[in-house]
Amino acid sequence: MHGVARLRWPLAGQDVVHEHRGVGLFVPLDRARRAEAASALGSLERGIEILLCLAAGMRPMNLTQVHQSTGFSKTTTHRLLGTLQRRGLVTRTGGDYTVGGRLADIVAPRGWAVQGRRLPGSRRAVLPHLLQLYEATRQTVNLAVPDGFEVAYVERLYGHNRVKSPSDGVDRAPLHCTATGKVLLAYDPGLRAAFLAAPALRRMTRRTVTAPAVLERELAAIRGEGVGYAWEEFAEGVCCAAAPVFGPDGGVCMAVAVAAPVGAAALPRMGAAVRRTAHQITGALLL
Repeated sequence: MHGVARLRWPLAGQDVVHEHRGVGLFVPLDRARRAEAASALGSLERGIEILLCLAAGMRPMNLTQVHQSTGFSKTTTHRLLGTLQRRGLVTRTGGDYTVGGRLADIVAPRGWAVQGRRLPGSRRAVLPHLLQLYEATRQTVNLAVPDGFEVAYVERLYGHNRVKSPSDGVDRAPLHCTATGKVLLAYDPGLRAAFLAAPALRRMTRRTVTAPAVLERELAAIRGEGVGYAWEEFAEGVCCAAAPVFGPDGGVCMAVAVAAPVGAAALPRMGAAVRRTAHQITGALLL
């Protein structure tokens, strides 16, 4: 068979003929369909496994870590990560991968997931209060939820003077050196116990608290005041104030924060603003 490549789709039970560059290939139709379906299903399952692996991780993962965690070959892992990245389901920053923003865009209008539990309608209830906080402070406003031993920033409002942070692009940060993370630790006994039992606290700057006993005292102070602070503990030149948001079950579910350059705003004033906003959001979630 020679000439222009063409496809002839037969009736059920007959053979499929694919002509290309003068070569005829005959494949039983049922077997071809089964092979195609099996291949597609296999790729889909592997892609889902990679997404679950990234979502369960405590921090961004590189190619080798994903390959080792899933057991897939490095070539397959790289190919599927590339496909997921192109579709917006995975975000790559340098050599590290995280679950991408498109998944958040799909679910965010209905609400956020907090430790596996979704808060329906939470985004609509929360956003007006975040906007009001930004208008009052004119500094970067963050809303964070717990995700393993990290905070995941699910909403951010900022202007042209947005502070730079290591969390930019990945929207994740450690618990112990961020105001939002410390607030979540302070008000979640289970998370606090698990975190303090984990390996040594990572030092991010010269001001990062790495002694568990010192951190525990700070968390107790946060519970007393209702506000947590971070002063150049995650990023040099950046200070933050955060307050807890409580869900319908009475447990802490989010933390709202303001981040600003050191010297640009008084932390006590920022703390009062975020505490007031967090209280308003808690009330909105109960409606």
